[in-house]
Amino acid sequence: MSSLVESAMALMITDECINCDVCEPECPNQAIYLGSEIYEIDPSKCTECVGHFDEPQCVQVCPVACIPVNPQHVEAQESLWAKYRRLQAQTPSQAPMAPQTQVSDA
Repeated sequence: MSSLVESAMALMITDECINCDVCEPECPNQAIYLGSEIYEIDPSKCTECVGHFDEPQCVQVCPVACIPVNPQHVEAQESLWAKYRRLQAQTPSQAPMAPQTQVSDA
C-alpha cells in the first residue's frame, strides 16, 4: 500500500471508451481531449486531480471504467504536486472581478 502513496501515475483512457463525453468537463486541468477515435489524456497535464480533489474525477464519472493508471507515466506524488503548481501558474487568475460602479455626472 505504501508504494501507492509514494508513486502515482498519469491516467490513460483505454479503447473501451464509449465517447460518452462525461469525463472531459470533469478534468480541472483540461488534460482530457477527443482524440482521433476516443478521448485521450495528455500526461503532461494530468495530475490525477492532485491539488483539486481527493480522487481523479474522470475515474469517478466514467460509466465503463476505462480510465486506469498509465504505466508509461509513473510519477511520484510530489511530481504531481509540482505539475499542479506549474499548471496553476500558467492559468490566468480565476479571481472574480470587482463590479464596476457607474458614476453619473448629475
